[in-house]
Amino acid sequence: MDTVTLDPRLRHAGGFLSRQAGMLIDGKLVPAASGKTFAVYDPATGATIANVPEGDAEDVNRAVAAARQAFDSGVWAKIGPSGRGKILWQVADLIEKHLEELAELESIDNGKPYAVARVADLPLAVDMFRYMAGWATKITGTTLPLSLPGEYLSYTVREPVGVVGQIIPWNFPLLMAAWKLAPALAAGCTIVLKAAEQTPLSALRLAELIQQSDIPPGVVNILTGFGETAGAAIAAHPDVDKVAFTGSTEVGKLIVHAAAGNLKKVSLELGGKSPAIILPDADLDLAIAGAANAIFFNHGQCCCAGSRLYAHKSVYDKVVSGVADIAGKIKVGPGLDPVTEMGPLVSDEQFARVTGYIDDGRRSGARIAAGGDRVGNLGYFVAPTVLENTTPDMKVIREEIFGPVVCAQPFDDDDLEALARRANDTIYGLAASVWTSNAGMAHKLANRIRSGTVWINCHNVFDASLPFGGYKQSGWGREMGAEVFHNYTEVKAVTQAL
Repeated sequence: MDTVTLDPRLRHAGGFLSRQAGMLIDGKLVPAASGKTFAVYDPATGATIANVPEGDAEDVNRAVAAARQAFDSGVWAKIGPSGRGKILWQVADLIEKHLEELAELESIDNGKPYAVARVADLPLAVDMFRYMAGWATKITGTTLPLSLPGEYLSYTVREPVGVVGQIIPWNFPLLMAAWKLAPALAAGCTIVLKAAEQTPLSALRLAELIQQSDIPPGVVNILTGFGETAGAAIAAHPDVDKVAFTGSTEVGKLIVHAAAGNLKKVSLELGGKSPAIILPDADLDLAIAGAANAIFFNHGQCCCAGSRLYAHKSVYDKVVSGVADIAGKIKVGPGLDPVTEMGPLVSDEQFARVTGYIDDGRRSGARIAAGGDRVGNLGYFVAPTVLENTTPDMKVIREEIFGPVVCAQPFDDDDLEALARRANDTIYGLAASVWTSNAGMAHKLANRIRSGTVWINCHNVFDASLPFGGYKQSGWGREMGAEVFHNYTEVKAVTQAL
């Protein structure tokens, strides 16, 4: 077992990190069936900060059996919509009560600044549970007039899909758990959730909080383990009715293949290569700051990051200079340092990936307008980077980097169709932003961009009520809002002859 080293700046999470956390299976906090654990690392130092259970197929079997029994017995359904809503609100209250502790866990585990986790990730997670608590009583069907001869009463009902396997990513660990758990619970499903192996800590602490709530045993099961073992077992399990995955497009395709055995339903929130488009009449102060935030928020480890920056040739130089200036002033450091504005990348693997793309961009002829290098000699820090002289055939333009790297290109064609073709020239279709003072142009361009979200004069705006998901290889289905219940319910038509 690796030696654990705790950061002395931890004020709230030290107690949790000093004990051996367990996975939540059938209402109990348990070790892995094999007894194995794996190390969790602080990306700011590379030091081991915890050892957590290494769940595998046997643990998935136990968790699925518990979720199956809980669903088939009706223990969650019998509580009723109002009761489920009250319990979801209870979970929100528990998260809010431990907000500082959970924010520290996010920071030391993922690398993000504690201040950001405290004012963004955690409040949004709390809000997700409260928003979905309200939906528990509002999942309804419709009555339908039939056209055939005779008299009938026909109506539809929405019923929970059943046992749901949920696999979440490492970039927003607790928030992604909330995005998955809250709507599935509101719909009446039971759940087996696997945390990302890079960032399992907040999920394990959430498991403890759920155990303290009135959620019956077996309704929520939370596992830690590796994607190729525990994750693959969830995706292929014959007693899982639906799998919901957030992560890379490459892994999403593996999920689809694994789910084919029992034709389980699949929803996927995958990668992106989102354009930020600055038209010549944009408020440049707003647009430059917005374009920088679009890519550097959460270290660029955001599926909807504005990683392709298109600026009209008349403002291009000013835009690139402005974004580069912001990049150069961002304070990079450990997430627990109160002055830090950008933390490290999540892992050595991600560090190698991002720096590899930067090096490939250099070799392909891109110019480094800002950043481009490692920061310091300890941890996985990469300077916020701006690449220009990029062309549509470069890997840095075609592929998702998932780091603080933006690729800038000018455009000189005022034709919206041509601009939209450039924005849509990608296998992805998750998000885009348009920056202009002309509302008509903004909405015309939004109509032509094939992505699940288009922001106008903003980027990275999220709310529990806003559906989020992608076109093309950015996924299937939508998270959040009323749309999410298509992921977690089946529609049944009932007809009676009168």
